[in-house]
Amino acid sequence: MDFKFLAIYQRIVKSPFIISLILFLGVMGPGIITANVCNDAGGITTFSLGGSTFGYSILWLFVPCFIILALIQEMGVRLGVVSKKGLIDLIRQKMGIRITLVLVIVLVLCNFGNILGEFSGIAVSAGIFNVPLFFALPVAALSIWLLIVKGNYKKVEHVFLVGSAIYITYIASAILAGPNWGLAAKSLVVPHLSSNIAYIAMVVGVIGATISPWQMFYLQGAVVEKEVSLKNLKYSKLDAIGGALAESVIGFFIVLACAVTIFAHGIPVNNVVDISNALVPLAGEYASILFAFGFLNASILSASIVPLATAYLVCESLGVESGVNKSFREAPIFHGLYLGLISLACIIILIPNAPLLLILYFSQVINGMVIPFCLIFMLLIINDKKIMGKYVNSKFYNYIAGATVIVVIALTIFLVITYLLPH
Repeated sequence: MDFKFLAIYQRIVKSPFIISLILFLGVMGPGIITANVCNDAGGITTFSLGGSTFGYSILWLFVPCFIILALIQEMGVRLGVVSKKGLIDLIRQKMGIRITLVLVIVLVLCNFGNILGEFSGIAVSAGIFNVPLFFALPVAALSIWLLIVKGNYKKVEHVFLVGSAIYITYIASAILAGPNWGLAAKSLVVPHLSSNIAYIAMVVGVIGATISPWQMFYLQGAVVEKEVSLKNLKYSKLDAIGGALAESVIGFFIVLACAVTIFAHGIPVNNVVDISNALVPLAGEYASILFAFGFLNASILSASIVPLATAYLVCESLGVESGVNKSFREAPIFHGLYLGLISLACIIILIPNAPLLLILYFSQVINGMVIPFCLIFMLLIINDKKIMGKYVNSKFYNYIAGATVIVVIALTIFLVITYLLPH
């Protein structure tokens, strides 16, 4: 019996499926983490207000959102695995130091606005759970900093993966709310078009919440630091596309949870606190707690990763040592910048009457203006045979990517014009 068991065990272990699964688990992480962090404080707020205001009618947006995010993430991991360099390093190589320097300055300002948004999310969550702000924010900032300083890349990635898994609370919230699954399925595959300005603005907001400039740089930097080999590229692509799917599914369920409860009952809401409170009588206390806990998790996870992406970005542009695996002595600029970003964000959020909305507004406008340029740079690099060899984009792939760039530029122009018009 022992020999039979051993033979069966060896057959299972040596099966192509098990080998592929082990290889996938070895490279899994950067794609899933990056995509899920797109569901940050700002993204969850956008999805929540979208579901609360327009109900099931915006669910179809998650199909194009998935396609756009999967496209960008796949190109990011392919660039990282083939070139063994970060995106900003390749942009400096392709476009020159001056353009790179301007891009880095703009991205740091833009990213810092996003970091402020994440710490605002932590502050909002602290209010929901009745935790004093002057206790919650410093503890969160210290915990985030210790995670990077005391951990190595593998440990940090494991923590981030656990944080990504907690997003399942939004699926639970939606299920507890008891949605109309037939209507949800129909709304997902049948686009709802409207000339209503508020609806169009929400469409722009939902798509805009799907991609951010920082994620392109973080994903590629993480793949490079993880040292994914070229032979495992297909598994890294699967991680990237799987992450895009997970992000879209979570966004779908956030909208669904709010559509079946708040929208259906016509309850006016303005922020995540209103939404969490409104869920109590409509879907039960557990749904409300899960929703609020998911928002806290998203804020902390994003507050950990966006400063990390910024530190990667700056260090790559300067050509200095960077990485979670490096000690403070080995990479002082990397660790010093990370500490400085989270400390400054924490201090600003603690200042009474800080012009936070103004800061967040301009960071989002800059965000939208920078994304098309980052996409164009990415396309120029990924089609350079000197860098990518046989792994350049196919013509068909370029058509899809080009269409994505045009759509993002058009949406950005609409967003800027909308905000500039008198209200």
